[in-house]
Amino acid sequence: MDEVLADPIFKFIELYNRDYGISLDLKLDPGNEIYHHVPEHINNKWFDYINEKGFFRHLPVIDGGVEAVKKLQEKYEVYIVSAAMEFPNSLEDKRHWLADHFPFISWKNIIFCGDKIVNTDIMIDDRARNFVGFKGRPLLFSSPHNLLLTDYERVDTWQQVLDKLL
Repeated sequence: MDEVLADPIFKFIELYNRDYGISLDLKLDPGNEIYHHVPEHINNKWFDYINEKGFFRHLPVIDGGVEAVKKLQEKYEVYIVSAAMEFPNSLEDKRHWLADHFPFISWKNIIFCGDKIVNTDIMIDDRARNFVGFKGRPLLFSSPHNLLLTDYERVDTWQQVLDKLL
């Protein structure tokens, strides 16, 4: 969900700039996490933000995500899977966010979990660790932290997802 359908990086940068008045660029170095781009003495602020209730409630949608998921539903049974248990305060926020932006996804097709041990044909994810043990077709959705990885079929946009799957 995060960095595939929802954009927490944008929200973090917005909050960081508000709280510290230090400009943080949206262009992140390939292979780095966002906290690699902030001064060391406050780089844990990322974790403070994402653990706050409300952080995940109003994230921007990744361009093309809503339209692409609607199109994919015409051919596939689509599930939204999020490792939300890592951030317990995110559960309600994520459910409401999905209801706002993806009301056509049934609650029965939303899975909040710890490890993504799902048995599906295709998984679109930004975290390669979620592909460990996965037997289907993994599509690595590009995000700054994974740009140096070359072991997976990559998609940079939702249009590329549609081109590969439809």
